[in-house]
Amino acid sequence: MKTGKLRAGIDQLDARIVSLLNRRARLAARIGQLKEKLRRFPYDPEREEAIITSLVRLNPGPLDREDLMAIYREVISACRKLEKKPRIAFLGPEASFSHAAAKKRFGQGVDFSPQASIADVFLEVEKNNCDFGVVPIENSLEGAVTNTMDMITESDLNICAEIFLPVSHCLLARRVRDRIERIYSHPQVFGQCRGWLQKKSPGVELIEVASTAQAARLAASEKGAAALASRLAAAVYGLKVLAERIEDNSGNITRFMVIGRLKPAPSGRDRTSILFSLPHRAGSLYDALSAFKRRGINLTRIESRPFRKKPWEYYFFVDFEGHRCDKKIKAALLELQEACLFLKILGSYPRND
Repeated sequence: MKTGKLRAGIDQLDARIVSLLNRRARLAARIGQLKEKLRRFPYDPEREEAIITSLVRLNPGPLDREDLMAIYREVISACRKLEKKPRIAFLGPEASFSHAAAKKRFGQGVDFSPQASIADVFLEVEKNNCDFGVVPIENSLEGAVTNTMDMITESDLNICAEIFLPVSHCLLARRVRDRIERIYSHPQVFGQCRGWLQKKSPGVELIEVASTAQAARLAASEKGAAALASRLAAAVYGLKVLAERIEDNSGNITRFMVIGRLKPAPSGRDRTSILFSLPHRAGSLYDALSAFKRRGINLTRIESRPFRKKPWEYYFFVDFEGHRCDKKIKAALLELQEACLFLKILGSYPRND
């Protein structure tokens, strides 16, 4: 078959796709009007996850899973914008990994608001300056993000959704042919790329800065400079990607939380996060967690943190599979509450793993 005929087939399909996308958008706009009457927020994490999961199941290829998901995140984001354009706070600056996580979850059809600290992200949502916030909660290699855990202890906001973002680093510079004399990055990133740097860039000066975004800004403004940062940073600061996936460990994943006032309904594939404290008594933690074991509820994470207001007192953070509205989850939480000094449900939300 000639190339011209194949291209004509693509043109016909593109015309149909545009027509169908606009039909979808009109339906989304009507749903938005109904939501407005019911005073419901346009962002619906359990519905969005159900759409993505269903489409992934239907996908016969050759498009791979990640590409299909990325395309439909943007379709959903564009349609959601017709209902109401959400404002999303994230731990900045622009092109940070938190920014990448926020884009992965919400797409381009939102207003992004970079914040200087995790505390500021919480504050912007609490003050209703932003509809949702995106903050890191844990990393697969380095463990919990303590600032987020401390903030969520005291906040009245809920966890509405979760985002898993593979952390991958690139070598970025202004031009491919420039001779690299120095590389900027965050000290943690230098540690994660140590092997690659020793092999590929021996003798090049390594300069530590506060963030990968700052590193990218400097690389964009200085001749002979490069940065270790994300692919998103390359797009934001107009840099060339000289090498990618240069981290020594490819299993580096950060989990982010979407925080807000929304309480998602059950999706059938949910996770619940709770926080509790226990009396100082032998076996108290074992007794508390047995409420889950007896009901066959799978715990996916347990972490302890000191209570900052009382020395030698601790909180336990626990994640488990299921929704707070599920019958057996309700029974387990009721039993747990009887054993606790304090119990707080941080949120039930669709699993994103």
